[in-house]
Amino acid sequence: MSMQGLTPPSFAIKANQLLLVGRWRLEDLQDIRLEELVSLRQSEEILIDCSELESIDTGSLRLVFSKLRGRKFAFINANSEIEPIFQLVLKAENNLAEQERKARPVLTSIGKSVLDGFSSWLVLLRFIGQTCVEQARSVLSPRQIRFKELFVQLEQCGLNAVPVVSLVMLLIGTVVAYLFAGQIERYGANIFIVDGVTISICRELSPVIVAIIVAGRSGSAFTAQLGTMKLNEEVDALSTMGLSPMRVLILPRFTALIITLPILVAVGDLVGIFGGLIISDSRLGISPTTFMQRTQEVLKIKHVLVGLFKAPVFAAFIAIIGCKMGLTVENNARSVGLSTTSTVVQSIVSVILLNAGFAILLVELGI
Repeated sequence: MSMQGLTPPSFAIKANQLLLVGRWRLEDLQDIRLEELVSLRQSEEILIDCSELESIDTGSLRLVFSKLRGRKFAFINANSEIEPIFQLVLKAENNLAEQERKARPVLTSIGKSVLDGFSSWLVLLRFIGQTCVEQARSVLSPRQIRFKELFVQLEQCGLNAVPVVSLVMLLIGTVVAYLFAGQIERYGANIFIVDGVTISICRELSPVIVAIIVAGRSGSAFTAQLGTMKLNEEVDALSTMGLSPMRVLILPRFTALIITLPILVAVGDLVGIFGGLIISDSRLGISPTTFMQRTQEVLKIKHVLVGLFKAPVFAAFIAIIGCKMGLTVENNARSVGLSTTSTVVQSIVSVILLNAGFAILLVELGI
């Protein structure tokens, strides 16, 4: 800046920050491409840096706000002359937004929510496509696989999850058998408890319950880890060093979860059936030998394979949602918490919807 007050207006965008430079007057903005500010709409909160701003009038500031309407603003490095102008315009913008919100028809609000949800799904589908393409490339070129990170994730997602999965599925098997026993013994059909417990656990309960546990445990961990890395600009550092964040951060987690979830489901099957065996022996007098013989008769391999087939699909959605939400975290700690919560909710809802779709499809196919 050669002369104070004579620097032409300009701006720079970095992440969710907008740096204003020079002397901003409404009559001097004809050559400024304010349309580029639309890229900041991806951020929930926008930081306006005034460290290089010499002066600004209310007309210029309202024009900037009009390009970013619907987002929260915060000002940094504003001096005592500029800050009152910001506060005045911000108050006027907030009043205008409140009036528009009150006047907005119900159908308009519903339509906006639907469009926002549709846009989120499109972004997720694009991310799924990118992940699948990178996964195919790594399979065709195994040297690109980062085996050290993969084994770390296998330990964290798989081995460390065995105790909690075993405990929960043991209790699930026990509760299911106990409820069955209360009804079956009225009709003297005690042996049919084996059918109900084994088929329900292997086909439905174990895949869904284990997937929900993994969503709350590993999916949230993915979001928190990647969100913290983005907050500390470690993701940008990887790109600066010429490394692909998709290959370094996403693929090891994606692959590890797809490998480990079927194994955890198999563990859940065994432990859940064992829980049913305990109740059958203690409540209905069915010996372990009789229980296992009946299991071999009624538990067809297709029931086990159906549960194991669901697991990789559940794992793929959990991993993609967790990683995607982690990479969309904004530069504040609050966003990490919100994204982590959103990951768990979206993952659990996805698992339930996918399981419902599988149930309808498999029944129609007669499997």
